[in-house]
Amino acid sequence: MKQYTVTGMSCAACSTRVEKAVSRLSGVTSCSVSLLTNSMGVEGTAKEAEIIRAVEEAGYGAAVKGTDISHTARTGDAEAALKDTDTPLLKQRLYYSLGFLLILMYLSMGHMMWNWPLPGFLADNHIAMGLLQLLLTVIIMIINQKFFVSGFKSFIHGAPNMDTLVALGAGAAFVYSAYALFAMTDAQVRGNTAQVMEYMHEFYFESAAMILTLITVGKMLEAKSKGRTTDALKGLMKLAPKTAVLLKDGQETEVSIEMVKKGDIFVVRPGENIPVDGIVLEGTSAVNEAALTGESIPADKAQGDLVSAATINQSGFLKCEASRVGEDTTLSQIIQMVSDAAATKAPIAKVADKVSGIFVPAVIAISLVTMAVWLLTGAGIGFALARGISVLVISCPCALGLATPVAIMVGNGIGAKNGILFKTAVSLEETGKIDIVALDKTGTITRGEPRVTDVMPMEGISEDVLIHSASSLEQKSEHPLAKAVLAYAQEQKIIPGDVAEFTALPGNGLSGKIENALLCGGNAEFIQTHAQIPQEVSKLAKRLAEEGKTPLFFSRNGALLGIVAVADVIKEDSPRAIRELKKLGIHVVMLTGDNQRTADAIGKEAGVDEVIAGVLPDGKESVIRFLQEKGKVAMVGDGINDAPALTRADMGIAIGAGTDVAIDAADIVLMKNRLSDVPAAIRLSRATLKNIHENLFWAFIYNIIGIPLAAGIWIPLFGWQLNPMFGAAAMSLSSFCVVTNALRLNMQNIYSDRKDRPRNRKHKAETVNSAVKWPKEEKKEENNMEKTMKIEGMMCGHCEASVKKCLEALAQVTNAEVSHEKGTAVVTLKEETADDILKKAVEELDYKVLSIQ
Repeated sequence: MKQYTVTGMSCAACSTRVEKAVSRLSGVTSCSVSLLTNSMGVEGTAKEAEIIRAVEEAGYGAAVKGTDISHTARTGDAEAALKDTDTPLLKQRLYYSLGFLLILMYLSMGHMMWNWPLPGFLADNHIAMGLLQLLLTVIIMIINQKFFVSGFKSFIHGAPNMDTLVALGAGAAFVYSAYALFAMTDAQVRGNTAQVMEYMHEFYFESAAMILTLITVGKMLEAKSKGRTTDALKGLMKLAPKTAVLLKDGQETEVSIEMVKKGDIFVVRPGENIPVDGIVLEGTSAVNEAALTGESIPADKAQGDLVSAATINQSGFLKCEASRVGEDTTLSQIIQMVSDAAATKAPIAKVADKVSGIFVPAVIAISLVTMAVWLLTGAGIGFALARGISVLVISCPCALGLATPVAIMVGNGIGAKNGILFKTAVSLEETGKIDIVALDKTGTITRGEPRVTDVMPMEGISEDVLIHSASSLEQKSEHPLAKAVLAYAQEQKIIPGDVAEFTALPGNGLSGKIENALLCGGNAEFIQTHAQIPQEVSKLAKRLAEEGKTPLFFSRNGALLGIVAVADVIKEDSPRAIRELKKLGIHVVMLTGDNQRTADAIGKEAGVDEVIAGVLPDGKESVIRFLQEKGKVAMVGDGINDAPALTRADMGIAIGAGTDVAIDAADIVLMKNRLSDVPAAIRLSRATLKNIHENLFWAFIYNIIGIPLAAGIWIPLFGWQLNPMFGAAAMSLSSFCVVTNALRLNMQNIYSDRKDRPRNRKHKAETVNSAVKWPKEEKKEENNMEKTMKIEGMMCGHCEASVKKCLEALAQVTNAEVSHEKGTAVVTLKEETADDILKKAVEELDYKVLSIQ
């Protein structure tokens, strides 16, 4: 995605106009404009010059971002990309405007309404009073000339915006007041004193000036609040180290971070930030990774471990080799991901965009109709004009345009701070709508590495003797279960002995001699050939197996020593996370390749609703497709061997990504290997969507109530009449209120289940038949046919994943193999399907289908 900076936008109508202008260009596959960050993301083959010209022809300015945000963070100019330059300028404009407005208000209202004293030359000179009011208003209009320049420029280009409404409202009030001043002058020349006083009350100079000043107040508050929505991203940028200490020829040299290259050796002392991603060559230390993962407990690092840029070395001296530098570091990838997510649009934003496109022209039309109706009813021109101006200045397209992006930006920031990375605004919106969560057992529910769970020595044998014999035998084995036994021995401070004549029989067991004693270890069948296993021990081993554990038997010189049970143990937080998912109304399914008995034991301990056992890695995608018949499915896996299932699911969640955050198959990346981040992501999504609904409700209801009130509909019934100045005040506060409401998301505790409630949904997930044979049977029964689609506009792996997901969401499609390099999608169908259905599905994502064969 190519990023551009767009200037001159003031409201949602502007961003919609820019988006439409660029989207019409040949070669542009997608365009997303953010009013919040004044940026535009464009995908496709269109040239930069054409894109910039299209924006300029629409009445705005555009420039290619010189460097991407991650590079900006890397070079130390962290605040440059998102620096709030608007607030200081608006504050300066406001101060000058207020100074002149106070004088104007003293003249127009202080003296006229409350008879406050005036200098002698003004007290009885109405023309001088009028001219001074005109002069003060002109000064305020010049200070706030941006409203007029932007407003009328947009109007000329046929795309009126919020500035157009302000400029028309203030301009109309000024022009009519100037006319009244000249008419009053003419009446004074003719000596008509009554007419002079009548025209004095037709001055609206203070309304024009007050409108501009109040709108500037609102713009300043809005800019300040908008700046706060990007605090999380700015915080990440500030973490980027500025320098590194390189080790060359035994000499330490401090250099700028841009000079560090892959393969360079750098050193980090206690208390210093790690400058780039690297591998530890020497030293041990505890490293605080909270800045990247949100994990408060420092991680121990030793030789061979990976370290990440912006993490803090807390205790020891580390010598490392740079492995990823510049925009390839984990920090830079996170910053880029959060920034790209902010540049995309959530589906819910399309409603506001459609309204914004016609909002301003509709308001201008309503204003003209309002004035015409009041004039036809016999009202004076001043009264009718006041009603029309009130309609113009109370209407606020800004609130509509900001309702979604500010909430998305804040939600993404909260996620990033907690190690939860949403790749797009769509993933942030849709995660909360999930009905079923499918969890891969190994590494997701469990630790992914075996641990000793039970040590059961025979009578007369101590635990230490059993573990010493077991670890002595296992230390020469490369089996994963052997590592579990050795790790347990190390925890118990038991040193293994030296084994001679070691023999490994794959799938059966081990044997060897220690101090002339024959040691044997392995499964029951193997040990029975070397020692007798009592019946009660066999029953115990069977019970352990039913609990999902692997019993290892050990004997010495033909006598059974005991059993060491090993299992892939459940993570401490998994049962609680699964309870929280169920409390959120989500059906939790565990997928595993284990046999049904073992899988059921682990599933019962974890607390899942359903277990599907015997699923091989390449069969997970079929299971996900089957589950999708019951509702929206999220697949949680490690992002490597689960890639097809992650892509097939409605929401792919890669857990335990650590430093590898760029996982194309996933929609959400969880940096920590903690299952509790899954319900946290769902809570954050639901809270963000709720906030967007609140923002849109208030933005719509404000205009629905405000415009009729300003037009004077209630005057005949209740006498309710809105002064244009109060209309401007309401308009200035509406956007500020929407942004402030979005900032309330920062108060959300995404790890608390206190407010968890099931979501209302149409289809409740039902238990799936977990027989292993069903995916195979399905394939046999299908009468498959293939179609090859030529697609233009796919640029990367994420494009592939998007096209694959949209095609496989169709009921007629069993599989889609997509390649952005070839520009093709080979679609496997289970029934005859019209080309138009396939074409529509792809082109709704803004890719172009060239042909289907």
